[in-house]
Amino acid sequence: MTTRRGACLCGAVRYTLASDPVAVRVCWCRDCQRLAANGTVNMIVPVDALEVDGTLGEFVSQADSGNAMRRRFCPRCGTHLFSHSSGRPQFVVVRVGTLDDPSSVRPGANIWTHSAPAWACLDPRLETFDRQPPAPAPAPAR
Repeated sequence: MTTRRGACLCGAVRYTLASDPVAVRVCWCRDCQRLAANGTVNMIVPVDALEVDGTLGEFVSQADSGNAMRRRFCPRCGTHLFSHSSGRPQFVVVRVGTLDDPSSVRPGANIWTHSAPAWACLDPRLETFDRQPPAPAPAPAR
């Protein structure tokens, strides 16, 4: 297991992850495109592996999957850091670009590709899902 750390743009929110990801994916859903003006690279970790230092704002909306998504961000600089899905409460989604070392993980799939723009650069070596992929396997016991 590798401990990873990350932060928002202004540094007011820092976090530590005490687990390797159970999945890393590039998401092309319209919500992620609106957050990043592109696809977003996300890692999924057990919710109990995340420790946050700082105050988070949040916005709740319904995703295309039908799940309620609680998106958490720095209220000072607006950096989107985490998402929690009502459909998978045991996991938290972490935006890979907020890691201190984003090269420490590598995506394994493109998801929600049916919403990707025609110009999207999809790595053909990655597994592809038109919409929501199956739930990741449970995290190993620590």
